[in-house]
Amino acid sequence: MNEKAENGFDERACEALGYLLGQFWILREKEPEKYQLVRDRERVLRGYLLDKLGLNLIVHRHFAKLEKVPVVPQVWMGIQEFSQPRDYALFCLLLAYLEGKTVEEQFLLSDLCEELQSTYPGEEGLNWTHYEHRKSLVRVLLKATDLGILKVVDGDIEGFGFNEGQEVLYEVPVVSRYFMRSYPKDIFKYHDREEILKAEWDRGYDEALQRRHRVYRQLFLTPAIHSRGAEDPDFRYLRNFRNRLREDIQRHTYFQFELYRTTALLTVPERRTMFTLFPDNKGISDLVLQFASLVREKQREEDIPLQYDGSLRLTLVDFDRWVKLLQERFGRGWSKQYREATVPQVAAELLRVLVEWQMAEQEPETGVVILKPLLVRVVGRYPPDFTGEKGGDNLVPE
Repeated sequence: MNEKAENGFDERACEALGYLLGQFWILREKEPEKYQLVRDRERVLRGYLLDKLGLNLIVHRHFAKLEKVPVVPQVWMGIQEFSQPRDYALFCLLLAYLEGKTVEEQFLLSDLCEELQSTYPGEEGLNWTHYEHRKSLVRVLLKATDLGILKVVDGDIEGFGFNEGQEVLYEVPVVSRYFMRSYPKDIFKYHDREEILKAEWDRGYDEALQRRHRVYRQLFLTPAIHSRGAEDPDFRYLRNFRNRLREDIQRHTYFQFELYRTTALLTVPERRTMFTLFPDNKGISDLVLQFASLVREKQREEDIPLQYDGSLRLTLVDFDRWVKLLQERFGRGWSKQYREATVPQVAAELLRVLVEWQMAEQEPETGVVILKPLLVRVVGRYPPDFTGEKGGDNLVPE
């Protein structure tokens, strides 16, 4: 920590960086202490983030925000509370609606519903007598309130899910004007998301600087970086500068840099609530750890050859077969949700989580599941008196 202090990047700057990475933004009204922490260390934070990640730190008098632009968008980067494309459409229409309001202007839910019906695209439209349509709007408004771009004055939106006549009074906070990030040109001039992402790198930077930004962003914003082969320039950068990366990251953050033959990732020695970490306290994390243990065992037993990068290919039939064995072996200790689920249901949920944490991929054409080396970095088992097998009740780092 003394090293951090030498260049102005002390413990408080390290803590502030953690909050910026872990949250969409920090609202001064809701979290004044965090906001002040960022404000006090604004200079060193801005310099580090721009130099290493090429990301912009915004410190406004009402909020602090790190504009996190990924190298490659992932499914899990969406709004986790949303479950339908309709949710995203309604959210965008809500933002457009708020643009037409003045700061601190109040409006009724019924007025918003009328406006959304008239502007919703497509032939299907919106029908507030449909339960699913109402639940979509409930999810959107709850998320908007949580983000701070809407303020509830009176009423409860949850009731709208059961009664279309439910009324709620809202107010437009000042931060609603700053939710959308700025783009180099009018957003309507972009044809697709690829053009938007490409514009992020069209800033005249040389290739060396762009590569550093790509590598740092992937390390900080994704679970891991997997090598794409011997000629992968980003992974070659990781190998060539591994000592410098390790020193820099451990000096400025709570993370530790780990580099393996085909995988690089950041880990946290001590659990910190500001980050989304694996494993967490969700029941599915137990299944992932147990499945990792099973994968090691079955790969040896069935003598399945590993790929050049250490990954393992399974057909969906074999993946389901292994999940069935997992359920037979450990299912008695699972949470009720997974204990009562069918094998296909458990397999689908397990695969979804593995893909989100970049522990697995699935080929869209064949359905083949590719298990990555990251999966078996940590394994978990029940104690001997539960399973009757050898093993411990602690996580086993590999």
